[in-house]
Amino acid sequence: MTLSRLCLLGLLALAATAASAQSIWKWRDRDGHVMVSDRPPGAEIPDRDILQRPSVAHVAPASSDGASLPASAASTGMDRDLEARKNKLVQAQAAAKEAKANAAKDRLAAEKAQNCQRARNQLQMLQSGVRMARANDKGEREFLDDKARADEIARTQQLISANCE
Repeated sequence: MTLSRLCLLGLLALAATAASAQSIWKWRDRDGHVMVSDRPPGAEIPDRDILQRPSVAHVAPASSDGASLPASAASTGMDRDLEARKNKLVQAQAAAKEAKANAAKDRLAAEKAQNCQRARNQLQMLQSGVRMARANDKGEREFLDDKARADEIARTQQLISANCE
Protein backbone atom coordinates (compact mmCIF):
# COMPACT_ATOMS: atom_id res chain seq x y z
CA MET A 1 0.00 0.00 0.00
CA THR A 2 1.11 3.49 -0.66
CA LEU A 3 1.43 6.18 1.94
CA SER A 4 -1.54 8.15 0.58
CA ARG A 5 -3.79 5.10 0.84
CA LEU A 6 -2.67 4.48 4.40
CA CYS A 7 -3.40 8.09 5.30
CA LEU A 8 -6.83 7.87 3.69
CA LEU A 9 -7.59 4.64 5.55
CA GLY A 10 -6.47 6.22 8.83
CA LEU A 11 -8.66 9.29 8.27
CA LEU A 12 -11.68 7.11 7.51
CA ALA A 13 -11.14 5.10 10.69
CA LEU A 14 -10.78 8.29 12.70
CA ALA A 15 -13.96 9.75 11.18
CA ALA A 16 -15.90 6.56 11.98
CA THR A 17 -14.67 6.62 15.57
CA ALA A 18 -15.58 10.27 15.98
CA ALA A 19 -19.05 9.70 14.54
CA SER A 20 -19.73 6.78 16.88
CA ALA A 21 -18.40 8.71 19.88
CA GLN A 22 -20.98 11.41 19.29
CA SER A 23 -23.81 9.01 20.11
CA ILE A 24 -22.42 7.83 23.46
CA TRP A 25 -24.27 8.37 26.74
CA LYS A 26 -22.38 8.21 30.01
CA TRP A 27 -24.09 8.32 33.42
CA ARG A 28 -23.70 7.24 37.02
CA ASP A 29 -26.26 4.66 38.24
CA ARG A 30 -27.80 4.43 41.75
CA ASP A 31 -24.82 2.50 43.07
CA GLY A 32 -22.36 5.07 41.74
CA HIS A 33 -21.05 2.91 38.88
CA VAL A 34 -20.31 4.71 35.61
CA MET A 35 -22.43 3.31 32.77
CA VAL A 36 -21.72 3.85 29.05
CA SER A 37 -24.23 3.15 26.26
CA ASP A 38 -25.44 4.32 22.89
CA ARG A 39 -28.94 4.57 24.41
CA PRO A 40 -30.04 7.17 26.94
CA PRO A 41 -30.41 6.18 30.59
CA GLY A 42 -33.81 5.41 32.04
CA ALA A 43 -36.13 8.04 33.46
CA GLU A 44 -35.06 7.11 37.01
CA ILE A 45 -31.56 8.60 36.46
CA PRO A 46 -31.56 12.29 37.47
CA ASP A 47 -29.98 14.88 35.15
CA ARG A 48 -27.15 15.58 37.59
CA ASP A 49 -25.92 11.95 37.21
CA ILE A 50 -25.68 12.14 33.40
CA LEU A 51 -22.00 12.74 32.66
CA GLN A 52 -22.00 12.81 28.84
CA ARG A 53 -24.73 13.28 26.25
CA PRO A 54 -24.55 12.85 22.48
CA SER A 55 -24.81 15.86 20.20
CA VAL A 56 -28.34 17.19 19.56
CA ALA A 57 -28.55 15.65 16.06
CA HIS A 58 -28.16 12.12 17.46
CA VAL A 59 -30.35 12.36 20.58
CA ALA A 60 -33.38 10.09 20.69
CA PRO A 61 -35.55 10.92 23.71
CA ALA A 62 -36.24 8.19 26.25
CA SER A 63 -39.76 6.95 26.74
CA SER A 64 -41.28 6.50 30.18
CA ASP A 65 -40.04 2.90 30.40
CA GLY A 66 -36.44 3.97 29.68
CA ALA A 67 -36.35 2.56 26.14
CA SER A 68 -35.14 4.83 23.39
CA LEU A 69 -37.76 6.18 20.98
CA PRO A 70 -37.05 6.33 17.24
CA ALA A 71 -35.36 9.49 15.98
CA SER A 72 -38.55 10.46 14.10
CA ALA A 73 -40.28 10.85 17.47
CA ALA A 74 -37.85 13.62 18.44
CA SER A 75 -39.29 16.72 16.88
CA THR A 76 -37.68 20.08 17.17
CA GLY A 77 -39.30 23.43 16.61
CA MET A 78 -38.13 23.44 13.01
CA ASP A 79 -39.65 19.98 12.46
CA ARG A 80 -43.00 21.14 13.81
CA ASP A 81 -42.86 24.27 11.65
CA LEU A 82 -42.02 22.21 8.58
CA GLU A 83 -44.80 19.75 9.38
CA ALA A 84 -47.28 22.61 9.82
CA ARG A 85 -46.28 24.11 6.46
CA LYS A 86 -46.57 20.70 4.83
CA ASN A 87 -50.06 20.22 6.30
CA LYS A 88 -51.12 23.66 5.06
CA LEU A 89 -49.84 22.83 1.58
CA VAL A 90 -51.69 19.51 1.53
CA GLN A 91 -54.88 21.24 2.69
CA ALA A 92 -54.49 23.95 0.05
CA GLN A 93 -53.98 21.34 -2.67
CA ALA A 94 -57.05 19.42 -1.50
CA ALA A 95 -59.11 22.63 -1.47
CA ALA A 96 -57.92 23.52 -4.98
CA LYS A 97 -58.79 20.04 -6.23
CA GLU A 98 -62.23 20.27 -4.65
CA ALA A 99 -62.80 23.74 -6.12
CA LYS A 100 -61.80 22.45 -9.55
CA ALA A 101 -64.22 19.51 -9.22
CA ASN A 102 -67.00 21.86 -8.09
CA ALA A 103 -66.33 24.19 -11.02
CA ALA A 104 -66.53 21.25 -13.44
CA LYS A 105 -69.84 20.15 -11.86
CA ASP A 106 -71.21 23.70 -12.10
CA ARG A 107 -70.12 24.00 -15.74
CA LEU A 108 -71.74 20.64 -16.57
CA ALA A 109 -74.95 21.66 -14.81
CA ALA A 110 -75.03 24.97 -16.74
CA GLU A 111 -74.52 23.17 -20.07
CA LYS A 112 -77.26 20.68 -19.18
CA ALA A 113 -79.66 23.51 -18.29
CA GLN A 114 -78.83 25.29 -21.56
CA ASN A 115 -79.41 22.09 -23.57
CA CYS A 116 -82.69 21.60 -21.74
CA GLN A 117 -83.87 25.10 -22.61
CA ARG A 118 -82.89 24.68 -26.29
CA ALA A 119 -84.73 21.34 -26.50
CA ARG A 120 -87.87 22.85 -24.94
CA ASN A 121 -87.77 25.77 -27.36
CA GLN A 122 -87.32 23.33 -30.28
CA LEU A 123 -90.27 21.21 -29.07
CA GLN A 124 -92.44 24.30 -28.73
CA MET A 125 -91.60 25.33 -32.32
CA LEU A 126 -92.29 21.82 -33.64
CA GLN A 127 -95.66 21.58 -31.86
CA SER A 128 -96.75 25.07 -32.90
CA GLY A 129 -97.26 23.99 -36.51
CA VAL A 130 -94.89 26.60 -37.95
CA ARG A 131 -93.43 25.48 -41.21
CA MET A 132 -89.87 24.25 -40.58
CA ALA A 133 -87.04 23.41 -42.95
CA ARG A 134 -83.64 21.78 -42.70
CA ALA A 135 -80.75 21.23 -45.08
CA ASN A 136 -80.45 17.83 -46.74
CA ASP A 137 -77.23 15.98 -47.72
CA LYS A 138 -76.85 18.12 -50.85
CA GLY A 139 -77.21 21.33 -48.84
CA GLU A 140 -80.66 22.02 -50.30
CA ARG A 141 -83.47 23.37 -48.16
CA GLU A 142 -86.08 20.74 -47.35
CA PHE A 143 -89.36 21.39 -45.49
CA LEU A 144 -90.52 18.93 -42.84
CA ASP A 145 -93.58 16.83 -43.68
CA ASP A 146 -95.87 15.40 -40.97
CA LYS A 147 -93.83 12.18 -40.53
CA ALA A 148 -90.51 14.07 -40.30
CA ARG A 149 -92.11 16.50 -37.82
CA ALA A 150 -93.36 13.59 -35.64
CA ASP A 151 -89.89 11.96 -35.72
CA GLU A 152 -88.26 15.26 -34.75
CA ILE A 153 -90.78 15.77 -31.90
CA ALA A 154 -89.98 12.27 -30.55
CA ARG A 155 -86.21 12.90 -30.75
CA THR A 156 -86.60 16.29 -29.03
CA GLN A 157 -88.69 14.75 -26.24
CA GLN A 158 -85.91 12.20 -25.64
CA LEU A 159 -83.42 15.07 -25.36
CA ILE A 160 -85.69 16.82 -22.86
CA SER A 161 -86.03 13.69 -20.73
CA ALA A 162 -82.23 13.21 -20.80
CA ASN A 163 -81.25 16.85 -20.03
CA CYS A 164 -84.14 18.21 -17.97
CA GLU A 165 -84.81 17.11 -14.41
